[in-house]
Amino acid sequence: MVAVCYNEIRKGVGAVKLLFKQRFFTFTDNFDIYDERGKKAYVVEGQLTLGHCFKIYDSQNREVGTVRQKLFRFLPKFDLYLGRQHIGSIQKEFTLLKPNYQIDYNGWHIMGDWLQWDYTIVDGSGREVAKISKELLNLTDTYSIHVHNPGDALCALMVVLAIDAEKCSRRD
Repeated sequence: MVAVCYNEIRKGVGAVKLLFKQRFFTFTDNFDIYDERGKKAYVVEGQLTLGHCFKIYDSQNREVGTVRQKLFRFLPKFDLYLGRQHIGSIQKEFTLLKPNYQIDYNGWHIMGDWLQWDYTIVDGSGREVAKISKELLNLTDTYSIHVHNPGDALCALMVVLAIDAEKCSRRD
């Protein structure tokens, strides 16, 4: 399935950096996403449901995306939505040391390091789409997301949400 992801942060050519920060005191997983200037670009609100479900809102408080976990699966899988349109899924692959995820969106594939702190998203031809790094020494989950094409920023954010939720599920 091929869909075009869009970006509310800035139009044009060039890389985008997002900072993904989990809020400290919440009953559900809630995150604030900032652009490279420190301006809030997205707000992510976790929903009280079975499994993980995240609603993504832009800076004008419009719902722009959803990440929803599929339940009762051997390996975790998450559906991705732009608005109400299903654009694909991300599923953890069975690996021994390094985490890998398969996405049925634009031919993307995700490879992680053995510590599960850093991830790279590549497209079908092996070109890097985004680099995701977990920032250490923070009280809550914090990731920096470097996206080469600003149009891929929202979808890269959805990937980070799915990976973080999958890791959280393993800890519980």
